[in-house]
Amino acid sequence: MATQSLSSLLQRTSIDDHEEVLRSSNAALAKSKSDIQAQHVKVVALLKLDRYEDALRVFEEGGDTLKQRAALEYAYTLYKTGNLDEAIDVASQIANDRGARHLEAQASYRAEQFRRTADLYEDLTKDEITLANEGNDLRINAWAVDAQLQWKGYPDYVRHNRPTRDDLEAFETVYNAACLSIAKGEFGQGEMLLKRAKELCRTSEDLTPEDKAAELLPIAVQQLYVLIRLGKSEEAESILEEISVNDIPELSTKRVAVNNITLVRDTTTNPFALYKSLHATPVSTNNDRLFNHQDNIVTGNVHSADLLVQKYDGIIRSTSKALSQAPCPSAKPSVNLLSVYNAAAHARGQTGTPALKAILPAIERRPKDIGLVLTAVQLYVAEGNTTSAITTLEKSLQLLEESISEQDKEVRFNPGLLGILVALYKLEGRRVQIRSELAKAAGYWREHAEAPSSLLRAAAESLLHSSDRSNLTAAGDLFKALYQEDRNDRFAIAGYVASQATLDYTKIESQVDSLPSIDELISGVDVDALESAGVSPPSSAAAAAAAAIAGARKRTSSDRHGHATKRRRKSRLPKDYDPNKTPDPERWLPLRDRSSYKPKGRKGKQRAAERTQGGVVNEKAEESPAPAAQRQKSQGGGGTNKKKKKGKR
Repeated sequence: MATQSLSSLLQRTSIDDHEEVLRSSNAALAKSKSDIQAQHVKVVALLKLDRYEDALRVFEEGGDTLKQRAALEYAYTLYKTGNLDEAIDVASQIANDRGARHLEAQASYRAEQFRRTADLYEDLTKDEITLANEGNDLRINAWAVDAQLQWKGYPDYVRHNRPTRDDLEAFETVYNAACLSIAKGEFGQGEMLLKRAKELCRTSEDLTPEDKAAELLPIAVQQLYVLIRLGKSEEAESILEEISVNDIPELSTKRVAVNNITLVRDTTTNPFALYKSLHATPVSTNNDRLFNHQDNIVTGNVHSADLLVQKYDGIIRSTSKALSQAPCPSAKPSVNLLSVYNAAAHARGQTGTPALKAILPAIERRPKDIGLVLTAVQLYVAEGNTTSAITTLEKSLQLLEESISEQDKEVRFNPGLLGILVALYKLEGRRVQIRSELAKAAGYWREHAEAPSSLLRAAAESLLHSSDRSNLTAAGDLFKALYQEDRNDRFAIAGYVASQATLDYTKIESQVDSLPSIDELISGVDVDALESAGVSPPSSAAAAAAAAIAGARKRTSSDRHGHATKRRRKSRLPKDYDPNKTPDPERWLPLRDRSSYKPKGRKGKQRAAERTQGGVVNEKAEESPAPAAQRQKSQGGGGTNKKKKKGKR
C-alpha cells in the first residue's frame, strides 16, 4: 500500500513538491526499509533539494541494488560531493546514455582531466540529432575546456583559435573565449572580449536582474585581473566599485576576488594588513574549490604574507603536515611549492650562503624532495656556483634512478626537471652529459604510451650531432617514431635522413625527394638585406675575411710591385743627441759607479768613502747583524716605542 500511495502521489505532484515527495518516501520507508522504489524517489527528492550529503547517505544504506538502479543519480551525487574519480568511474559504465556522457565530462572537467573532457565533448557533438538542443551548451563548455588546456600547458590540444560569429552571440561563450586569450597571454584581446561579454550579459532578455548581477561578478573579477596585468591602475580602481565580495556566492570566485583586490590596493606597504586581507576568505572545498594553477598562485601569496610577518614556525608546521600527506617524490607544482616555502621558513629571511646552511640539512633528511632540492639549486646558481648546483641535483636524480618505484622513475625523467639539468650543463659546456641524459630519458619514455614529443625531439637532435654509430642509430629510431606520429613533420623527416645518410643511404632515398630543395628554401631570402642588417657573409667571403684577420696579425709592407719589404724600426735617440760629440764610454754604468759621480751631503760622502778600496774599515758595521735583528724583534717588529709614564712602582 505504501508503494501504491507513493506512486499515486508522484503522478499528482509537480516539480515544486520535492518536500512533500520526501515526506511521502520517508513514510513508505518507515514501513519497509527495503522498498527500492521509495529509496530511489527519496534520492531524487534530496538531489532536487540540493541535500547531496543526505543523498549519498541513502545510497550507502541502500547498497549495490540502489546504486545499480539509480546509477546516474548515484554518479551525480558523487560528483556534487567532490568524489570525482568515483563519479567518473560510475558514469563511464553507464552505456547508451547521453546524460551520463555529459556528467562524465563535467566530472572530468572538475578533476582537471581536460584532455579526456575535450574528447567527450567532441564525441557529443557528432550526434546531429540531439545537437540542435545542446549545441549552445556544448559550444560554451568546449571553449571552457580549451581555456583550461591552455592554462594547464597543453596548447597542442586546444581546438579553438578565434571565436566565430555564433560564438560572439552568447556572453558565456565570449567570456570563455576571453579566458582562452588570457591563458595565451593575449591580454588586450581578453580585455576586449570581456567588455563584450559584460555588454551581452547586461542586455540579455533571458536573465532576471538578480541573475545578471550574479553573472557580472565573475566577469568583473576576471576583468580586474586583466587590467592588473596590463598595468591599467586607474581602470582597475574603477572596476573595484563593481565588485562586492560579500555578494559572491562561490567561495572559489570570492577567494580569487580577494586576492586580486588586495594586490590593487596599497596593502603591500603594511605586511600585517596584507596578511589579514589574504586570510580573510575561507578555503573552498568539493566542487567549489580552485583549479590547481589558481590555487598555487593564491597559496603562494598567502605563504609570502606569512613570511613577511615572520610566522616561520607556523609555516614549517603547516607545510610539513601537508608534505607528509603528499606523495614523495612528486612533480606536481602544488607539492613542490610547499617545499619551497618550507625551505624559506627554515632560512628565516636569509639568502645566499646562510640560507643554504639552513636548507642543506633538510635535503640530507629528504633527498627526494624535488621542491627542496630545486630551492638549493637556485641558491647555488644565484651565488654563481653552478658546479655545486649540478652536484646537488645529480645526487637526488641518482637516488630516483636507482629506485625500483615506477613513480620515482617517472619523476626522474620528468621533462621539466630534465630541462633544468640540461640548462645547468649548458652553462658549463658539458655536451657529453647533455647527450647522455637526453638519450636515457628518451629510452625511458619510448616505453610509455604518452611520451612527451618535445623531449624526444630534443634527444634526437642532440644524438644527431654525435659521431658514434650507436648514437646515430638511436637518433634515427627517434626521428622515425616522431614521423609515424605525424606524417607531415618535416623536422622528423630531415632528422631521419641526416641520421641515416652516413649509415645506409638506401633507406632514405625515398625520403630525400620529399624534402624541399635548397633553392626552394632560400627563394624568399634577400641576401643583400641580410648582409646590410649585420648577418655574416657566405663561407667564401668568410674565408677571405679570416685570411685578412690572420694576415693582420703579422703585417708586412710591400712595394708597388707587390714584393714584401723589410720593416724599419723607428730610431729612439735622446732629444739632446749630437752626432759630432763623442759619447760617454761609462754611459752603460749606474750613476754611482761612474768616475764622475760626486755624492752630495755628509751621509752620501760617508757611504762613498766606505765603498772606496783602501779606506778605513768600520768594525762595528762588519759585525753580525743578528743582535740587531733580535733587538728589533723584541721591540715588536719595528713598532713605535712609547716612553713609560712615571708612576708608583
